[in-house]
Amino acid sequence: MKKSTFLILLLTANFIIAQDKLRTAIGVLNFEASVPLFEEVNAVNKSVIVVIEPGTSSFVCVAVMKDFRFKMDLMETHFNENYIESNRYPRAVFKGKIGKFDLKDISETPKEYTITGKLQIHGKTKVIIVNAILRKVPQGIEITSVFPLNTDDFNIKIPSMIESKISKTVNTSLSGVVMR
Repeated sequence: MKKSTFLILLLTANFIIAQDKLRTAIGVLNFEASVPLFEEVNAVNKSVIVVIEPGTSSFVCVAVMKDFRFKMDLMETHFNENYIESNRYPRAVFKGKIGKFDLKDISETPKEYTITGKLQIHGKTKVIIVNAILRKVPQGIEITSVFPLNTDDFNIKIPSMIESKISKTVNTSLSGVVMR
């Protein structure tokens, strides 16, 4: 009897705690590393996991590298096999804290927040600071962010014969709607 009561209390507590998190598994992450006069280098991942925990102001974003889609299949192959090495480093993970975040302050009016955290890509971790816009929408809370990343920071090697065709500065954007 004691074991079953304890199990029910444990499951109930876990369910209640899980309710505090806002999440989505359909966030969108885009990146663009094009240079003028050469082929567009652009990809999108539409299955990014985004989690916000209001009680702790925690923010987590996880992207599976093989889920990025390019216009050209060959670019996707090179991205996964040569640059990101997706079999070896399957995910990009950002864990951080949203500065001055209070769920009560979120309204239909967009408000800018600063998220400071650690981004891990290609086996390398770097502390980054990004600005994000949050606002209440009928489905939940919308988050959008645009930020640059540098390939050198994550030890992503671009072969010398094509380095003039790919920017080392990767313009990145995240969007999604998190909900309970």
